[in-house]
Amino acid sequence: NTAVLYFFIHGLMTLWQVVGEGSICIKANAQSCGECIQVAETCGWCSDETFLTVGESKSARCDDLESLKKRNCDVAKIENPRGSISIDENKPVTNRKKDVAEKLKPEQITQIQPQKLTLTLRSGEPQTFELKFKRAEDYPIDLYYLMDLSFSMKDDLENVKNLGTDLMREMQEITSDFQIGFGSIVEKTVMPYISTTPARFINPCTGNQNCTRPFSYKNVLKLTDKGDEFNRLVSEQQISENLDSSEGGFDAIMQVAVCEEQIGWRNVTRLLVFSTDAGFHFAGDGKLGGIVLPNDGRCHLENNTYTMSHYYDYPSIAHLVQKLSDHNIQTIFAVTEEFQPVYKELKNLIPKSAVGTLSSNSSNVIKLIIDAYNSLSSEVILENGRLPEGVSITYKSICKNGVEGTGENGRKCSNISIGDEVSFKISIESQKCPSSGKAEPETIRIKPLGFTEEVEIVLNFICDCQCATEGEPDSKKCFEGNGTFECGACKCNDGRIGRLCECSIDEVRTEDLDANCRKDNGMDICSNNGDCVCGTCECKKRENPAEIYSGKYCECDNFNCDRSNNKLCGGHGRCECRKCICDANYTGSACDCSLETSTCLAKNGQICNGRGTCVCGICKCTSPKFQGPTCEICPTCPGVCAEHKDCVQCRAFEVGEKKDTCERDCSYFQLIKVKDLNQLPQPTDQSFSLAHCKERDANDCWFYYTYAIRNDTKEVYVVETLGMIGPAKFLLFSNMLCCLLLLLCWEFIAPSSGSSPPCIFCSSVIISYLLCFGLTGEAELVS
Repeated sequence: NTAVLYFFIHGLMTLWQVVGEGSICIKANAQSCGECIQVAETCGWCSDETFLTVGESKSARCDDLESLKKRNCDVAKIENPRGSISIDENKPVTNRKKDVAEKLKPEQITQIQPQKLTLTLRSGEPQTFELKFKRAEDYPIDLYYLMDLSFSMKDDLENVKNLGTDLMREMQEITSDFQIGFGSIVEKTVMPYISTTPARFINPCTGNQNCTRPFSYKNVLKLTDKGDEFNRLVSEQQISENLDSSEGGFDAIMQVAVCEEQIGWRNVTRLLVFSTDAGFHFAGDGKLGGIVLPNDGRCHLENNTYTMSHYYDYPSIAHLVQKLSDHNIQTIFAVTEEFQPVYKELKNLIPKSAVGTLSSNSSNVIKLIIDAYNSLSSEVILENGRLPEGVSITYKSICKNGVEGTGENGRKCSNISIGDEVSFKISIESQKCPSSGKAEPETIRIKPLGFTEEVEIVLNFICDCQCATEGEPDSKKCFEGNGTFECGACKCNDGRIGRLCECSIDEVRTEDLDANCRKDNGMDICSNNGDCVCGTCECKKRENPAEIYSGKYCECDNFNCDRSNNKLCGGHGRCECRKCICDANYTGSACDCSLETSTCLAKNGQICNGRGTCVCGICKCTSPKFQGPTCEICPTCPGVCAEHKDCVQCRAFEVGEKKDTCERDCSYFQLIKVKDLNQLPQPTDQSFSLAHCKERDANDCWFYYTYAIRNDTKEVYVVETLGMIGPAKFLLFSNMLCCLLLLLCWEFIAPSSGSSPPCIFCSSVIISYLLCFGLTGEAELVS
């Protein structure tokens, strides 16, 4: 029907929106807090009821944490659960030596720490812990010797008969707790692997050779600490024979691995030595004998003999690897040089296995076992069990001498001696909650290959928010109780939609919905910036989560305001519904007009030097003569000194052009007289603009003063005595010289001529020049 079609189309539009734009949290289009926190560890949910603006969809509550804070969601209302690690069992690794009197049971020895943890995982947030491993001194060893007893191994059997006591003696150097067992193999007891004729079945060997009847696998000796018992039973063994060149060793290895009770395996280091001079059959080869059932990987020993070789096929290599790992068995392939390449390839497929070259008569078997054991025990390789869906694990090793490994090398450390301690940093991460939707705990195990000890890890999953547990079913806050109010929003019941679950999928009609989403009965639905859902506009989300459409019809946004210097609202305001709301001290459509006047202050402390007005933090000079940022530059103006010269001259010395109008024109400054130049204010001592002036009066005498404006008060400091310029000084000394000559002449002429002496005239001239030059004392002397 129409409603179903509408919501199908709406769903496609929403999907396109999610895929096409938005951050990872926005893209998720989460409808609940639980859905939100599973998107990524950076996503949070705002549970504040008043958080959403008109037109915002419920999924807008899910955003990255910083965006939620910028959008004014109270930090206390942001749901952001975090994972954790709890160590439940943490026994320290064992420190002891094999020559001490104390004898520990295998279960009392600890080589790995911790032993049990509980991890609480949130999607996308890894939890990392440290695991220690230390090879314990005098750790118990179980060794099971599995030997091929086909006819070609006849001379080898002789050398193995004394293996028990000899190996016991050698192993005393490694451990004081050693057990040894023995088993033998030939082949499946069906054609074409053996001859089934009665005579050949009883004695398959030709000529005068006396051989035992063929068998698949026999457990001759259960693991024991009695080396002489091993020698006795091995001495009683007889060679048999089969028809083909390959042997049924895989059948026997499978039984040795899975028949723990019959073999006598303890929870200690388990070694399986497989000695042969031939190749092996594996899964699929059984078809030659009409055997098609896959190996079931179970124990089928009756009276210590494998009874189902004719019924089940050989195991596959992968199946064998799994069982050897599950039962912590390390395998040593003791094979002749001819088959070295084959078993080396097999070794690459079986972790914690080794290959040694067996001499033609097995005389070097003890050295081979010791060397292989040392090689295997010097390397630790971690493996983990099956991981739950969506869970991943990574390893980082910190080995001897601080050598680190990552990736696959992060699982292992080599060249470890007894007593060495190495560590691993293990990170476990969940990408999603279990598909069942239930956050049931899962358990995984990590262990070193070939060792019985393991770490148990319980995984708990965070699939919902804490606030969801406080949800109110059939809440009145949701339309007519059609939803559960949790985490600040309505979680709608099945069949209901809308921000408040106000619509039913079966009842709504498209045309009615669209009419409610058109502003002023226009053509555009939700201003082309959103989707009409249940008669209400849900605005689109932007790639930048800080950019938001809002309004009843999504007609507003916070990113389409005027810009200045390529910044929204000039960087001095916020954009609300396409208009800038400016910060304090800013105005204008783009908030680019500053109301601050500090940038307009001139050096004299005046706004725009008193020659203009401050507009948006910039001086607008009122006089065309003045220029510059603070109207202090005037290329056509006289200097400050020339401008105030006449007023300073008339007030300080009562002379000059403004002598008669001095009181009217020159009262605009405060006059301070000083005795000499050194008492004038200095520029370095002032925090205001200061001009030093040197001007000449009508008598060619210099006068010195400073002009400054301090705290809106104009100040003039002037030296109270005049000074002569260079030519005036020359004229002074010339006139003085003339006067002296006149006086000398009169001294000789006066008595005879009777004329009046020139003393009065000369003295007046000299005194006037001395006063002009500032030499007061000399003028008094002349007078």
